[in-house]
Amino acid sequence: MSIEQPRILVIDDDALQLELLERVLSRDGFRVAVGASMNDIAQLAKDFRPHVVLMDVNIPGASGGKGVPMARATAPVYTRFYLFSACDESKLRQLAREHKADGWLSKSMPVAEVSRKLWELSRHAE
Repeated sequence: MSIEQPRILVIDDDALQLELLERVLSRDGFRVAVGASMNDIAQLAKDFRPHVVLMDVNIPGASGGKGVPMARATAPVYTRFYLFSACDESKLRQLAREHKADGWLSKSMPVAEVSRKLWELSRHAE
C-alpha cells in the first residue's frame, strides 16, 4: 500500500540532530514528530502512530535500544523501529537484533540518504 505522507518519529537527545532531521524530513514530504527522552518514546509512539521510529541508541534511560520494547508496546502493529547511531555498524546491528528492532541506520550516512531510506521503509508499513 502506498502512503501519501508517512509519519516518522525521531527520538534523539541531541537537539541539533532533531532539528536537522525534522527540517529535512518535513521538506521531503514526511510528517515528523520528535522527542528527546525516554518519557517521549511510548507516548509519541501511541499518539502520533508513526510508520517508522528512528531511535538514537544513546537516549538516557533507554540507551542501547532499550526503548524499542517499550515503544513497540504502545505503537501500532505496523510501526517499524530502526536504531540510529554513529557507533560501529557491527555493534549497531547487534543492538538491533538484541532489542528486536526492525533494523538500523547509521548517522554517518548523509541526511538525504536517510530520507531516501525512510521513504523505502515507510512503503512497507501499514
